[in-house]
Amino acid sequence: MTTEAANGNAGDNGPDSVALCPLAAEVSPERVLLCIYGTGDMGRSLGQRLLQTGYRVVYGSRRPHSCGPLPQGAQVLSHAAAAQSADLVIVCVHRQHYDFLETLAPQLKGKVLVDVSNNRKKNLYPEANAEYLQRLVPGASVVKAFNTVSAWALQNGLTDANRMVYLCGDGAEAKQAVAEMATKLGLGVLDRGSLSAARELEDFPLQLFPEWRLPLRLAVGLTAFFYFYMLTRDVIYAYVEQGKDISFRLVVSMANKVFPIVSLTMLSLCYLPGILAAFLQLYRGTKFRRFPDWLDRWMLCRKQLGLLALCFAFLHVLYTLIIPIRYYVRYKVKDATVVLIRENKTTVFDTTVAWYTDSYLSIGILGFGMYVLLGITSLPAVSNALSWREFSFIQSKLGYLTLLFCTSHTYLYGWNRFLRPSTYKWWTPPGYMLCLAVPSVVLLLKLLLLLPCVDHRLTRIRQGWERPGTKEESEKLLMP
Repeated sequence: MTTEAANGNAGDNGPDSVALCPLAAEVSPERVLLCIYGTGDMGRSLGQRLLQTGYRVVYGSRRPHSCGPLPQGAQVLSHAAAAQSADLVIVCVHRQHYDFLETLAPQLKGKVLVDVSNNRKKNLYPEANAEYLQRLVPGASVVKAFNTVSAWALQNGLTDANRMVYLCGDGAEAKQAVAEMATKLGLGVLDRGSLSAARELEDFPLQLFPEWRLPLRLAVGLTAFFYFYMLTRDVIYAYVEQGKDISFRLVVSMANKVFPIVSLTMLSLCYLPGILAAFLQLYRGTKFRRFPDWLDRWMLCRKQLGLLALCFAFLHVLYTLIIPIRYYVRYKVKDATVVLIRENKTTVFDTTVAWYTDSYLSIGILGFGMYVLLGITSLPAVSNALSWREFSFIQSKLGYLTLLFCTSHTYLYGWNRFLRPSTYKWWTPPGYMLCLAVPSVVLLLKLLLLLPCVDHRLTRIRQGWERPGTKEESEKLLMP
């Protein structure tokens, strides 16, 4: 095994290539033997994936005869024997168990050690795990990699979110060897530089929903603002001005007013940054200048904004469905019926109101249906099956149509209430009127971009055309 792994791989990369880069030469995967220390979830999953790709795998264990079930086709040897058998060793053990590697320093000299460990929390140790490993085995070349890929993803298929491997290390040949292995596993590779970047890579999996932080803060902020705004207008106003206690509405009625407002606002915020970017490109006359950082961050979280908006829309639908079974609604219906019977009166069927309510409900249902379609196409399993043109059509054209339907639904909900003085309690507009501001602006700006003269110029800019003098302006901005 040692002969096959170490010989015949020197290539033309210099005297260190035999020791540090056994995979860099043109060798078929069937002839490459890799060693894995650790028989836990990550070690077994990575070994299974390597075997499926065509590599040969040997596990190093302190108990070779009782280490549990391993992938079929893998060998199990002692730590020292496994270290001697392969030139690339993947360390899938926790940092607190690294001590045995120090005793194997002679066998690991000249090897490539791939550290895949993570910690339970940030700043748990004074130095990164990979740097600590390099200090324990100074004769080896340590590369930090695969710590951002989960064992579950390796077992069940890699999605877009798990296809990227970040690596760092001080040896260029060692990093190239690990990069080629990751590429053969179907993973993308991003080199983050020297081993000093290991702490950053080890902290990366500890981040809790980093791409969701801004959308979640925005959702919480909008919900809190509109809830207290509606609380002041409805509950507190009724208690102060009319002496009525309608605090029971806080649970269902208030929530069912806030959820659609937040949903529509966040949906419009998904499309507003794209429109701002388009106008910025028109103003600059080029697409080759970076957007401001705040606009970049905003555009990168549009998917999360849309999914949270869909969640609020679902809540609005569910709350609306329970309206007929609420005690308050059933009481009002029975009370109104009894009053009509006592007074021997009947109500006249109003065709205008029927058209208004049916239109309002129908447009809302259609808007919610397109809303759901947008959410489904955001799933990696669905988006991967679509061509770029199909995905762009759904997320852009159908997305704006969804925004138009949901905005129209809100306008129909308000109908002619804005003409009634009683609508403006304490001289404040209702919440649904406030939430119409952002989507209305987005739709208006989108209409401007659809004008033939504007659309033609924007298309040329996005195809690479630049306004005369723009290149010189960009170079001046880049000068210190």
